[in-house]
Amino acid sequence: MIIPKTQEEIELMRQSALLVSKTLGMLATELKPGVTTLELDRKAEEFIRDHGAVPGFKGLYGCPSTILTSVNEQIVHGLPTDKPIEEGDIVSIDCGTVMNGFYGDHAYTFEVGEVDAEVKRLLQVTKESLYVGIREFRIGNRVEDVGSAIQRYCEAEGYTVVRELVGHGLGRKMHESPEMPNYGKPGRGKKFIEGQVVAIEPMINLGTRNIKQLNDGWTIVTRDGKPSAHFEHDVAMVNGKPELLSTFQYIYQALGITSNEEDEFRAKPLVL
Repeated sequence: MIIPKTQEEIELMRQSALLVSKTLGMLATELKPGVTTLELDRKAEEFIRDHGAVPGFKGLYGCPSTILTSVNEQIVHGLPTDKPIEEGDIVSIDCGTVMNGFYGDHAYTFEVGEVDAEVKRLLQVTKESLYVGIREFRIGNRVEDVGSAIQRYCEAEGYTVVRELVGHGLGRKMHESPEMPNYGKPGRGKKFIEGQVVAIEPMINLGTRNIKQLNDGWTIVTRDGKPSAHFEHDVAMVNGKPELLSTFQYIYQALGITSNEEDEFRAKPLVL
């Protein structure tokens, strides 16, 4: 059952989402060759707790870390390690917080130094597909309208869509109804309703869509060892249209990037 949120609850969820956004922005300044993902994990936990929240992932389903860090062929759920990040790596950082009883949860795939042009293109298309999907999150549509839009966009560029891992509803629990696949057929799935909040998160591979899980019981990788990209936003249904609760603007501010990609999904300008 989809659990709609009141406008007051959506504003509380926005605070949770924006703290994730700020955490990712802080990590953007720390992510460089030689740094370990364990170091990033410690910094993220300290940052979240210093801002009056608790990590949303740590302890959830037995997760041992504050962030999940998926490098290169790792798709999602990568556990932080003491292996240094290298020039040319891509690193997906997925982060969650709990504030005021509500979760925030979103992710960004970072480039470390000079990244291969083929991989850079994968990241660009995956992020573009996120917004393609968000545009379909509106009253009158259904769950698979979002997934089919993401699938068509990415497959037209020659990439593959992970099937076993999906987005989800969000609220007082990390995972609420409905599941939000990144593939599907238009017109299928649950109808969207006013006040619902979802995490939309395309996971797109350069090679095969087939996956496997590592022996740590968490890390999911591409079966062919080729890179994968992952971007995620928290989105609320407000007045029948999608409204972003999270933002990549803290990341862009840290990296010196100018972007207006989020403007169409905001009722009013974001103040950093």
